[in-house]
Amino acid sequence: MGSLQVVLEAGFDAFATLARQEQGVARFPGLIEEREHQFFSSQHAPRLRMSNQPLLPLQIIVIERGWLSSNNILHIGQQSTALVDSGYSSHQQQTLALVQSHLGDRSLNLLLNTHLHSDHCGGNAALQSGHAELKTLIPPGQAAHVANWNEIALGYPLLGQDCPKFSFDDVLNPGSSVQLGDLSWEVHSAAGHDPHSVVLFQPNHGVLISADALWQNGFGIVFPELEGGSAFAEVSTTLDLIDMLDVRVVIPGHGPVFSEVRQALATARRRLDGFVQDPARHARHAIKALMKFKLLEIQSVRKEQFLDWAAGVPYFQIVGGGFFPGSAPEYWISDALEDLIRTGAVRQEGLILTNG
Repeated sequence: MGSLQVVLEAGFDAFATLARQEQGVARFPGLIEEREHQFFSSQHAPRLRMSNQPLLPLQIIVIERGWLSSNNILHIGQQSTALVDSGYSSHQQQTLALVQSHLGDRSLNLLLNTHLHSDHCGGNAALQSGHAELKTLIPPGQAAHVANWNEIALGYPLLGQDCPKFSFDDVLNPGSSVQLGDLSWEVHSAAGHDPHSVVLFQPNHGVLISADALWQNGFGIVFPELEGGSAFAEVSTTLDLIDMLDVRVVIPGHGPVFSEVRQALATARRRLDGFVQDPARHARHAIKALMKFKLLEIQSVRKEQFLDWAAGVPYFQIVGGGFFPGSAPEYWISDALEDLIRTGAVRQEGLILTNG
């Protein structure tokens, strides 16, 4: 085990802000003490800092991104290199530069996606173009949609998001193992946030790449619940799985690396219990988080234009019809935006909205 090497691309946790507003908790401390407390802006360059925390094998470099892009986990072995998750499409050139800055004159050999949400695989196409011999592995659940490039089935237009077309070479079957750099990692199913998601566990070092199944202060939106399905129980099952593994360090899909695993699991379970008791609360949180995600991407927009965009997002109509059937869409969309403005997650100056 060596010193924790983390590249910080962003500061303050935008979606944890939404969680904090709902739970009433204080600012969340992280292992990285000097994070700039501001939302992501593409103008902010990543910076490398070494921590004294002996958490990760030296071959693992965590590129901690803003909340528009997932964290990128780079594995540099003696014979091969690998990257887990590639971020959002609007950051793809930055992702290429960040990865290459650590590879030097080496090539990237392997790319894995924990799941196929746009903030985790939006850089795939650029990486595949930049590394001719790159092999890509994805979870099996949506492999047919990627092979035929059915972006409707993959959900990107429904969410008002972009993801350039990419290909894959093989699948990450739960129950199997995969070599990343010099280490072998177990592949585990992690349904809940996404029914096809996987997490990766390195048992010798107790390191979990948790994707959006577990963050330091919760977990990702449970999308199947918003679509009329039942997935809160799957979130619970995934948390139980993580609890059973001998996890000592978690590399989440968003936010800082952390070692307070029991505390994070307890926080996630409390949050899950609240959503189970009040599913509409989860739906409201999801709408605000997706609005915030868009503003992280575009940074600034006229309020009227943003409301028109939101009204035209098919996924918002699905959520509204399921959870707010008695309210006109313009009402609950406007209400969600006003809540973001009221809490400072979005700023309004005259007719202009800017990322808070």
